Amino acid sequence: MSLFWNPDLQNLSPYVPGEQPKHQKLVKLNTNESPYGPSPKALAAIAASNHEGLRLYPDPDAKALKEAVAKHYGLEPNQVFVGNGSDEVLAHVFLGLLKHPKPLLFPDITYSFYPVYCQLFGIDYQTIALDSQFAIHLDDYIQKTNQLGCNGGVIFPNPNAPTGRALPRAAIEGFLKINTQSVVVIDEAYVDYGTESCIPLLHKHYPNLLITHTLSKSRALAGLRVGYALGHPDLITGLERVKNSFNSYPLGQLAQAGAIAAIEDQAHLDAITQEVMKTRAACIESLKTLGFDTLPSSANFVFTQHPKHDGEKLYLALRERGIIVRHFKTPRIKNYLRITIGTNEQMNILIDALRDIVS
Repeated sequence: MSLFWNPDLQNLSPYVPGEQPKHQKLVKLNTNESPYGPSPKALAAIAASNHEGLRLYPDPDAKALKEAVAKHYGLEPNQVFVGNGSDEVLAHVFLGLLKHPKPLLFPDITYSFYPVYCQLFGIDYQTIALDSQFAIHLDDYIQKTNQLGCNGGVIFPNPNAPTGRALPRAAIEGFLKINTQSVVVIDEAYVDYGTESCIPLLHKHYPNLLITHTLSKSRALAGLRVGYALGHPDLITGLERVKNSFNSYPLGQLAQAGAIAAIEDQAHLDAITQEVMKTRAACIESLKTLGFDTLPSSANFVFTQHPKHDGEKLYLALRERGIIVRHFKTPRIKNYLRITIGTNEQMNILIDALRDIVS
């Protein structure tokens, strides 16, 4: 605590990102990055933009990127908001669209940045418990909303993180038909690994639906920091007001160029996500042979536990063998490991290590 701090900082509990180790020989399966590289077209676009024109500010509206995203999904550019990674986009969403007198609702086990944003921006919130199998039940949100009279908004990832479990689009549309008086945000960071996207619902009349995406996972551009939101123009206008009160230039020229090329290269996206999904299926089967209980996953990671072994001890034992996975100390999930799907070679190393540990 410093004399010069804003007093609110004393009680702030910042988000703790996954470790980015300097040691290159570690098997890194802890932050859900793609095991495969970005689109070669994206890398070429970044290289082509690396010239003396960088002395100029980038387009503050990222018009070409918005047009590329809109074209990709059959939307209009005024339905697209872009930012410096989906975390910045989400921060603007929380401040601009989810801060209301009634509490915001989200799952008790979910992306751990959500409560951080609430604390930072002074947003009242309540969590809704996942069931015993860590699934989201939207009826629970309806019940809670009825108890409150209304809610200040609803947000959840689909598939959820860190569980990897997904809801079908029809279930979310059914909820939208009931929850019409507040914003519903679907965080689709991992949607490209086998989940139905809610983007087609934007072609219907759901003015309170907002969907966020990132280029950090399936498009293998975590180092570029590009995210976007899709929704009704009124929601996008609100986000633009927040962004232009904070940072008019969130995306540099290189980021905009690379993002456009990545969005347009659907073939590369399909190829690398299919590889991850095949490896994921093989990983789940291998874990089963070792006695692990693994949740169904629609993401580029698995969430697993061993009934006879403590989760933290497994995490530390893997680390001693040069393998980094993610462990959370939250009581409900403290026995689980979240394991990013890597290359086949990386996953074979992981399985061999776990076989040695649990035997």
